Amino acid sequence: MTATARTQVAIVGAGPAGLLLSHLLDASGIASIVVDQRSRDDIESTIRAGILEQGTVELLDTLGEHSRARTVGARHDGILLHFDGASHRIDFPRLSGRSAWLYPQHEVLRDLIAARVAAGQDLRLGVTVTAVDDSDPQRPRVIATDADGSELVIEADVVVGADGSRSVVRTTVCGDSRAGYFREYPFAWYGILCEAPPSADELIYSNSPDGFALISQRSDTVQRMYFQCDPELDPNSLSDEQVWEEMGKRVPGVTLNEGPIFQRDVLRFRSFVASELRKGRVVIIGDAAHTVPPTGAKGMNLAVADVAVLHEALVALLAEGDERLLDAFPETALTRIWKAQHFSWWMTSMLHVTDDASEFDKRRQLGELRSITDSEAAQTYLAEGYTGWPL
Repeated sequence: MTATARTQVAIVGAGPAGLLLSHLLDASGIASIVVDQRSRDDIESTIRAGILEQGTVELLDTLGEHSRARTVGARHDGILLHFDGASHRIDFPRLSGRSAWLYPQHEVLRDLIAARVAAGQDLRLGVTVTAVDDSDPQRPRVIATDADGSELVIEADVVVGADGSRSVVRTTVCGDSRAGYFREYPFAWYGILCEAPPSADELIYSNSPDGFALISQRSDTVQRMYFQCDPELDPNSLSDEQVWEEMGKRVPGVTLNEGPIFQRDVLRFRSFVASELRKGRVVIIGDAAHTVPPTGAKGMNLAVADVAVLHEALVALLAEGDERLLDAFPETALTRIWKAQHFSWWMTSMLHVTDDASEFDKRRQLGELRSITDSEAAQTYLAEGYTGWPL
């Protein structure tokens, strides 16, 4: 038996982009159905770093009592660039008038799900989407299998793919799930969570002859740290002593608070932008449309920026019958996407050391870092990019 549902916007993917879009649409009087193949526990335990731009936090403020970004998250007014044995602070409010917040993605998801459940959102989990049928250009359909194995068809005015880097919806939009612009970096991050108080009040981005390191924090008792590694490295191949030795070599002159390591992983670096963001009334956003390396802290924030633009376009279309903003959505979104791709590439290339780097390359890299720390104009560019260009 096939169950059929009807809504204005069908959203595939209950990640930050899909859930936030459903929230904003609801506030504008537009109905949506959100589907995801994962369970609520799986979604809320998606552990990823979370540096939120100021614009992202301001949008999350609209969740009201369910938003904890400002109360549980930690406001950061700067970062430290560490190189040549010394640290240099980039002061965000002085340079850009904005700040960033440290608030992990799984906490954002918990807030969003709590808000959507409280609002009575039609949220269907355990649903596997197999295809999008856009044969009727005015009424695309999501074809899916429910948790019990029954077929589910969702008819909508618009279908939005917010279903991550392995997006099913992307195939409908682009013709091929792999169609787009792609770059893979020759290094990865070895990441750990450890039981120890923060080693610094603000994040440390360190360039060293041995490679990059990021010294971050998760809470008053847990630290999140990364160091540059080979993408093929087995995360379980290093002992705790070896991890701390590698971490220490990459932040010379900084005393790290060490503690028991209870999680370790290897995070590969990829950049991707889909060849198309829209086909008729089928649209992709977030990781379905693009991915960036984590150095510039742009991943989730770029998804939120997509949502802000698409929300306005859908309100104009569905409430006013005006298609112009939806027509303009790809160009509008791609302007920011490619700026974010550049910023992420720039931060990555400035701070990491490649295996084939010559002595010239290494000294040039130090010259670039000094060009940042010696110039208020250059620091302002970094601060504006890191805290987020206004939505």
